[in-house]
This record gives sequence, structure tokens and C-alpha cells, in this order.
Amino acid sequence: MIVFKIILLFTSFAFAYYGYNCLRNNLMISEFKRFGLTKKQRQLTGVLQIMGATGLVLGLFHLWIGLFASGGLAVLMLLGFGVRLKIKDSFLQAIPSFVFILINVYLLYVFLQLI
Repeated sequence: MIVFKIILLFTSFAFAYYGYNCLRNNLMISEFKRFGLTKKQRQLTGVLQIMGATGLVLGLFHLWIGLFASGGLAVLMLLGFGVRLKIKDSFLQAIPSFVFILINVYLLYVFLQLI
């Protein structure tokens, strides 16, 4: 259970950080332009990531919230991975989104086991 909590907290921090940067960081703004995504899509991505990060932490106290947050983040990362493939990014550039798909599927699985 401790490994689950460590992974959950690490993932929450990563998504909160990335989500904030989606909203404020100029480098991230230019990355989303490179992805071919609009300002609204970038902002939505940032907000969803922050909400997902918050939901994961709340999931430690309310399992259903964690279940939906991990599932939502897995879908969001699947879409991100698809964008990386669509714009023909290298394998190394696409790995983080794929790893976060796997992590969130693991979290989803554990939440399902706990419910």
C-alpha cells in the first residue's frame, strides 16, 4: 500500500506541475502550438491535469474520486500519446505520455481493488 501511495503522490505532483505549466509557461505554450493544438485545448489540458492531480490526492480519502481521476488522467495521456504519434515525435519524446498511461492504469486498478 505504501508503494501505491508514493506512486500516487508522485503522479499527482507531476500532473499539478505540468498542468500549471500548460497554463503559464511560455515554453509549454509554444509546445502546444507545435502539437497543432489551440489555446483553449492547452488551457483545458492544464485545468484537467490540475483537477486530476487533486482528484488523485482526494482519492486517498474517497476512493471513487481517485478512481475517476486516475481513469481520466489515463485517457488524457492516451490522447497526448496519440498527438505525439500524429506529429511524428521521436520515441523518446513520446515515452513520458506512455509511461503516465501505464501509471494511471495501475492506479485505476488499485482503486478498483480497494472499492
